[in-house]
Amino acid sequence: MDDIVIQAMQKWPNVPDCYGWLGLDARGDWYIRDLDTQAVGLFTQAKGDRIAHAKWVEFIARNYAADQHGCWYFQNGPQRVYVELEATPWVFRSSAGGLTLTSQTGLVTQPKEYVLDERGYLYARTEVGLGLIHSSDVPDLAEQWQHQSVALSEIHTLQIEQRYGFVRSPLARQAALTGGLQASLAR
Repeated sequence: MDDIVIQAMQKWPNVPDCYGWLGLDARGDWYIRDLDTQAVGLFTQAKGDRIAHAKWVEFIARNYAADQHGCWYFQNGPQRVYVELEATPWVFRSSAGGLTLTSQTGLVTQPKEYVLDERGYLYARTEVGLGLIHSSDVPDLAEQWQHQSVALSEIHTLQIEQRYGFVRSPLARQAALTGGLQASLAR
């Protein structure tokens, strides 16, 4: 995390967490979700406005982490801004025939296993967790793998979160813990 973020956390330790305002889509783009967008529904129904400012995206990437429950967040100064995930906490771009993966945050990693769901979405399990392979890279990987023996594990979409230990919607989780979506949005 940035030093300025750590200092802010120490200076203001009791800032309430923020839910529903930030999302990560299946292509690795970040979205701001204002109250009107949130009123339409969860991130899967209404994304909001894509964050295009490069410095802002870099700041989010440097301060992106998970809590003990598998909920991913962006530490914005003293406040945790929980991230609604369209797919997984990581979206990977592939290079070197799938031997190297780069996340939406710029983290470089290697796959330990590739996983395919019933919809044909391709994921990679890495030392940092499970990530979706960017849709633009899947055809190249499939073509390269035609001449190799690549083992793919299979999984049903509904099992992904539990098996790989992350929460797609911290807002929905918080709502379940606090007694409803409206109560969570008001926090």
